[in-house]
Amino acid sequence: MTLIRTGAPLAACLALLSVAQIQPSIAQAQQANMSFFVTSAGLGKGADLGGLAGADAHCQDLGKAAGAGAKTWHAYLSTQGAGAVNARDRIGKGPWMNAKGEVIATDVAELHGVNKLTKQTALTEKGAINNGRGDTPNKHDILTGSQPDGTAFSGDKDMTCKNYTSSAQGSVMLGHSDKTGLTEDPPAKSWNSSHPSRGAEGGCSQADLKSTGGDGLLYCFAVN
Repeated sequence: MTLIRTGAPLAACLALLSVAQIQPSIAQAQQANMSFFVTSAGLGKGADLGGLAGADAHCQDLGKAAGAGAKTWHAYLSTQGAGAVNARDRIGKGPWMNAKGEVIATDVAELHGVNKLTKQTALTEKGAINNGRGDTPNKHDILTGSQPDGTAFSGDKDMTCKNYTSSAQGSVMLGHSDKTGLTEDPPAKSWNSSHPSRGAEGGCSQADLKSTGGDGLLYCFAVN
């Protein structure tokens, strides 16, 4: 009589099944605890986000889709003019973690100092790496409208595409999510204040944002 030994193969199959079940659970738990991400997509209208409210709603929708909808999400954006808002004042106190549970900054001071943002840590809400310089297409230009310390620009020069309501004339300050640019100068390596947008269509259109290495993407932070 021939004995069929199924114990070892069965145990191996069960072990693999357990690992397959555990891995998605870990990823889901990490995303639920996520408190920072780069948007995987823009709104498609250039820098016209519908103002701060529209930008925040976009962050909230993407956070919810990723399983972190219980948090309140704000876009990292400054505004100009009467009642100007500083991006640093609207993102909570930290610490902030990406979709893989990696802390990118413990507080506002570290975020605007020596933070841990890199191409590998500035992840989307899906846990994916955002394309940077050298990738096709490059999407490292992130809308911020902010100075390096996270405050609003003063003066009359438009640095927010009319407070995120224009997809035509104007400009918006952009940061490099991979901290990489054409030179080794500090602005080229700035995550939040590298260069203003520009382009043939006026500086604020989707095509203009793409022309310098962007896609109308945002930084989103959980404020609670």
